[in-house]
Amino acid sequence: MMHWFEGPLAAFDTETTGVDVERDRIVSAALVAQDTAGGRVRVTRWLVNPGVPVPPGATEIHGLTDDHLQRNGRWPAPVMDEIARALAESCATGRPLVVMNAPFDLTLLDRELKRHRASSLARYLDGVSMRVVDPRVLDKHLDRYRKGRRTLTDLCASYEVVLDGAHDAAADATASLELVRAVCRRFSTRLERLSPSELHTLQATWHAAQARGLEAWFAKSGTPEAVDPSWPLRPELPAAA
Repeated sequence: MMHWFEGPLAAFDTETTGVDVERDRIVSAALVAQDTAGGRVRVTRWLVNPGVPVPPGATEIHGLTDDHLQRNGRWPAPVMDEIARALAESCATGRPLVVMNAPFDLTLLDRELKRHRASSLARYLDGVSMRVVDPRVLDKHLDRYRKGRRTLTDLCASYEVVLDGAHDAAADATASLELVRAVCRRFSTRLERLSPSELHTLQATWHAAQARGLEAWFAKSGTPEAVDPSWPLRPELPAAA
């Protein structure tokens, strides 16, 4: 019997102007789908003119300049609508959605929908079950004592997954998808009895525990820092009084 992680999966990734989900913007995004392990990957890409300057530090990471985005990118409002609809349609088919560090990409998309569509990701997903698989959360839980960083590049190296063209949204999404297959194969005895829905619920618990552990580590090291335990989407910040 084929396990679910060898079957249909989709993966989502973004490139952005920075790492603040409340203020930064999406400049490119990709949704990839694969029906079976080793099968053809179908890619949908979006390029966005964010309407704000792209900091040099962000351009150094993903290579997207203001000039390129102004010439080739589309306005955010229709793009965010297309992305959210595409995610909802993919999830409606029952495909698990792979998102590396899900609270970043999904929260940023949610805030962009609020900014440009006066909407939210939850509204697009109304009546649709989103079953997210986050390779970062999986790896941190299943191989918690392994030392070293757990970026996408590091995890791909650890699980022998090819990452060709890092920091391109389509390349990162494709690698994340293959990474989930690799992680689940390595730890199949612990995961094979879990459905994607059950795994989604467990990851929320695992991520919260990981956040508490990281917060405790920051405090112990003398640099206290709050770590949001929410997964796969961070709640909206309360409006200013």
